[in-house]
Amino acid sequence: MSSQHTDDISGRPAVGADSPFRQEHVLRDEAPQFVLPLVVRIEKAEPPARTDALETAARAVLVLLADERAHGEGEWAQAVRDWQDARIRKVVRRARGAEWRKAETLPGVTVAGDGALVRVFPPVPLDGWPKELAKLQVSGTDLDDPEPVAATVEQGLPVLWLNPGLDMSAGKAMAQVGHAAQLAWWELTGAERAAWQDSGFRLAVRTAPRERWAELSGSGLPVVRDAGFTEIAPGSATVVADHPALRARP
Repeated sequence: MSSQHTDDISGRPAVGADSPFRQEHVLRDEAPQFVLPLVVRIEKAEPPARTDALETAARAVLVLLADERAHGEGEWAQAVRDWQDARIRKVVRRARGAEWRKAETLPGVTVAGDGALVRVFPPVPLDGWPKELAKLQVSGTDLDDPEPVAATVEQGLPVLWLNPGLDMSAGKAMAQVGHAAQLAWWELTGAERAAWQDSGFRLAVRTAPRERWAELSGSGLPVVRDAGFTEIAPGSATVVADHPALRARP
């Protein structure tokens, strides 16, 4: 049984245990800054579909958060704590061929989607990237969906809703849905986390209908507001994390 399965299952949200939004973290900007690296495999001949890559990136963040190595005395635990004590930064880079193979040699977890592959690594200092990852490209990571994405999703499936009024590259959107998945994770109870993990962290990413965005972003569900470091204005609401367990909250 993983450490996540032994979290509080009394029905109280687990947010108090590991969220950087606890009262003592109000000075997190003064803490040493860390970043969570994600690398998406993009081969020229067979790039992944955009939505598949976004969903896989979000699941990769959850896989790392649930990993036993990220908790207690685990080998990644201190890095994760340092990362969560500061701003929660994620950076997505792309790799192919030999670059991807080198990235796979570093400690981390590779998560597979329908066709997408995303490797997530334990957090590193903002200015201390491993050389195998530091040289990978971060800008211009864009992808398309070759087939129309179904507007509807399976009932009961968590959905990460993208703001329809923002134009984000695939790399930027991957980081944003990763943030949204993490916000949802923080607000779940131990039992709810365990159930999500047991499902393989099934989820969907969709662009919200324009007529629903105001309702979704004002519903009390977790909302990602971007710090404005790249692409979009500071404070922009980018993603709403619509998890059924959170919708059921009184």
